[in-house]
Amino acid sequence: KNPNLNMSSCLQVTKMLEEYEWIPSDRALFGQPNTAYDFKTIDPQEAAEKLQKLQEKKQKLGRNVNMGAMNMLSEAEERYNDLMKKKRIVENDKSKILATIKELDRKKTQALHIAWKKVNKDFGSIFSMLLPGGSAMLVACKNQNVLEGLQFRVALGNIWKENLTELSGGQRSLVALSLILAMLLFRPAPIYILDEVDAALDLSHTQNIGQMLNTHFKRSQFIVVSLKDGMFNNANVLFKTKFVDGVSTIARYDQFQSKTTAAPEKSQKARKRVRKRK
Repeated sequence: KNPNLNMSSCLQVTKMLEEYEWIPSDRALFGQPNTAYDFKTIDPQEAAEKLQKLQEKKQKLGRNVNMGAMNMLSEAEERYNDLMKKKRIVENDKSKILATIKELDRKKTQALHIAWKKVNKDFGSIFSMLLPGGSAMLVACKNQNVLEGLQFRVALGNIWKENLTELSGGQRSLVALSLILAMLLFRPAPIYILDEVDAALDLSHTQNIGQMLNTHFKRSQFIVVSLKDGMFNNANVLFKTKFVDGVSTIARYDQFQSKTTAAPEKSQKARKRVRKRK
């Protein structure tokens, strides 16, 4: 054998192995029947001609390749990567916002339940004091969910009323006053002003309002305008207004000290804290 020929063949094989990466992986199929490397059924001359045509076609296609497209591809990939980065940031921010909304909803529901329980307790306590023998509560409208609304339940004795229309006007006034005061008691203020809230009530109910204010609002001050004696009996200080000889006068009465002071006030619109005497 010719050593030079063998050396040339070895160099050619080595070069082909380096140039074509598929040769090592497909080498085991060389010469195997029913494969693309079945050299008994494949004409080498025909395969060489086909290879030559494919190489010529590749060269022609290579001359028509727009090299600027590679730069455009690079820019497009850069924009794509930048957009994907922004997308991940937005998705991360979205998840944080949704988590915050969920936490706020939880706190809102918790706060509403706390307020409902406190107001409901005070509502029942105030109403039963204003109307002895009566009961009142706030219950959820649907599915025991306070977020869907609350409704009144009022009982006189052991009978629960189905509707507020079954109550008298004075009883409905007591229900409304009880709810308002119960909500005020949830976040007490230092001072309140009540202007004839007992106008539509009986004298006994008026007396109960005064006692209730002393019991439930010990840390608050009330300025109450009333024309009924029942309210005055629970006041610390009274200011009596009356109209004498065309002049309005105001007199201060201390419930615990028998000192009075009077000061004239010229006004045509006199309001008084005791029953008006003509």
